[in-house]
Amino acid sequence: MIQQGGASRSLASNPLLLLLALGGLIALYHTIFASMAQDWSKNDNYSHGFFIPVISGYMVWSMRDELRRLSLQPANWGIIVLIAGLGQLYIAKVGSEYFLQRSSIILVLLGIVLFLAGTAAARKVIVPLMYLLFMVPLPAIIWNKIAFPMQLFSSAVTEMVIRVIGIPVMREGNVLYLAQTTLEVIDACSGLRSLTTMFALSAAFAWFSVLSTTKKWILFLAAAPIAILANIVRLTGTAGLASLYGEKAAQGFLHDFSGLFVFVVGLLLLVFASKLLHGRG
Repeated sequence: MIQQGGASRSLASNPLLLLLALGGLIALYHTIFASMAQDWSKNDNYSHGFFIPVISGYMVWSMRDELRRLSLQPANWGIIVLIAGLGQLYIAKVGSEYFLQRSSIILVLLGIVLFLAGTAAARKVIVPLMYLLFMVPLPAIIWNKIAFPMQLFSSAVTEMVIRVIGIPVMREGNVLYLAQTTLEVIDACSGLRSLTTMFALSAAFAWFSVLSTTKKWILFLAAAPIAILANIVRLTGTAGLASLYGEKAAQGFLHDFSGLFVFVVGLLLLVFASKLLHGRG
């Protein structure tokens, strides 16, 4: 029930507000979501974007009983948050800044929740709303500034591992020179792709777990070392195959399969970390 001016009413008793909010969101963001969907389908770095709204929605749905029990009290100051989100959208459109356009929906949704349902409901759904950030591709300038140092780091660590297992190798920057071939650790192999995917995955794991808040943060942050480790295993395996069977072993099907291998290894390590944290009480 919603308390407003001493009167009690249900959101369901005034579906017009909900229909207006839904219609406004569709009108404002249908082209933005269409462009994001194109990026998800064409850019492997963000192919996980298709699943983020679904997971976010499921997070909210999983709290349906808690949300029903809330004493909803619409907060008029939610209009300020809503206007801030619409302002972000407008300025970003004028400046053709896609990240700010796309991420503005989080502020807009938060403002709508505050205005229609109040602070208590907003607190409940703030994490599912923030989770939507994982569906928004980073600006290319930021992605490249992170990806290149990760390429160098992955190349250096892979070189050390390869030397330890006895394979002759020489490195220049992000290029590994093997006896039979040369491997370049490109953007797709930097580990940043698996890092973003693992963070999205670990955030969902942490949300649905029954761990304490501290352990949920540990599980979420564990995505970084897990993604890096899985990517190093991938690069080392690719280099090992290339040293034995030549350049073709590092391309085509085996290269694509190694990407899937990183995801599977990362997922298994994430499950293991979750069970380990559960086992510690």
